Amino acid sequence: MSDTIAERGGPARLDAALLTLIGVMVLGGMMSYLDATIVNVGISTLGGEFDATLSTIEWVTTGYLLAVALAIPLAGWATLRFGAKRMWLIGLTVFLVGSTLSAFAWNAGSLIAFRVLQGFGGGMVDPIMLTVVAGAAGPRRVARVMGLVSVPITLGPVVGPVVGGLILENLSWQWMFLVNIPFALAAIVLAIVVLPADPPGGGRSAPIDWLGVCLLSPGFAALVYALSRAGADGFGSGGVIAGLAAGVLLLAGYVIHALRTARTPLLDLRLFRSKGFSAGVTTMFLVGGGLFSLLFLLPLYYQQVHGHSVLESGLLLAPLGLGTLIGMPVAGNLADRFGARRLVPAGAALIALGTLVFTGSGAGTSQVALTAAQLAAGFGLGLVGAPTMGSVYRTVPGDAVAGATGAVFILNQIGASLGIAVVALILQGGGAHATPTPESFGDAFRWPFAAALVVFAAGLLLPGRPRP
Repeated sequence: MSDTIAERGGPARLDAALLTLIGVMVLGGMMSYLDATIVNVGISTLGGEFDATLSTIEWVTTGYLLAVALAIPLAGWATLRFGAKRMWLIGLTVFLVGSTLSAFAWNAGSLIAFRVLQGFGGGMVDPIMLTVVAGAAGPRRVARVMGLVSVPITLGPVVGPVVGGLILENLSWQWMFLVNIPFALAAIVLAIVVLPADPPGGGRSAPIDWLGVCLLSPGFAALVYALSRAGADGFGSGGVIAGLAAGVLLLAGYVIHALRTARTPLLDLRLFRSKGFSAGVTTMFLVGGGLFSLLFLLPLYYQQVHGHSVLESGLLLAPLGLGTLIGMPVAGNLADRFGARRLVPAGAALIALGTLVFTGSGAGTSQVALTAAQLAAGFGLGLVGAPTMGSVYRTVPGDAVAGATGAVFILNQIGASLGIAVVALILQGGGAHATPTPESFGDAFRWPFAAALVVFAAGLLLPGRPRP
């Protein structure tokens, strides 16, 4: 019967083998997305534990995100060269080792270093998961399969602070990392059993752009470092000026390299000649910055302004995830009817309205209003993500899809790390005070509000309704 349906052009069935593969891959990939934000609710706890300022302890999150951005292009190259199953197991193992070492960190510096290792493993896992699942699904089933995979990808960062709050309410901070161990071990064992074997002898791949790797990620890392130091020392300090100068020089060097000398650049800047592609990537860059800055800000805001516990502040983020969960299927149903050019600006407007409430909020603001604002912002995020990704693929030729995917993932993660650095800088008044004040939280929420306004404008440049 299923063969008859397939012959008639109906949707191919998601068989048990494919669903099992999806479950195994999501188990491994979900950990990476959870760990991107699981420590956010414990930023104050970790700062007190290691006697570290906000500008230092924020690197527990930003270092992780930058490592993910660095690992994504390396994972794509290594998968073609050595095989998906082998690299998936290596990525999970690196993530497992980083998680274990993070639990035994003895100061802020060691914790940041181990989180970078953990992020590098997580960054290898994410693109391999999408590659394997899409390949197993085939063109007839890939849309539905990506819909299944995108739910944990989108909700993982939002659920992270809730899980972190539950852990910190009942256990020590080390368990935010130890909790990964049984799940990582299970993911490794299941992957050995379920994933198809790699071809013998490995495959062929284009040579990796090592010079691009050495210019792009360190360039963004230098900018993030400068912004984080500016929160403690001000923009006039020598370290901040040096970091900004190094970041600008490295990124300028990458632009010259990518346009003039690289045959297979790490991030193909020529794709940006397309107005639609530029708008789509800009949107995903700012969505990463806006979402992760909100997930960094909200737990701190609820703890320090409203006096909630870590568990309460984590649970109070649930409306943001709920709104996203509702918005995603709505966007999926409406994308073909209205197109990204209508859905993305509508979603951005909801994000802007939601964050605008927080810019003027304080200790006496009604929780009902804040919850409604989070629901609106989350629903808006659900309307933005999937239509934007779909429009990115429509704006590039078929042979550039892999490069376009890498560009979106890299810039989304870099946007997230830069967004956190910006809000941490604002919380400290540009170096005027080490501890956030109620007024500084209102200022910090203006960053995701401004990012939403830019997304609104960029969304108007995206492609319209797809042609039948």
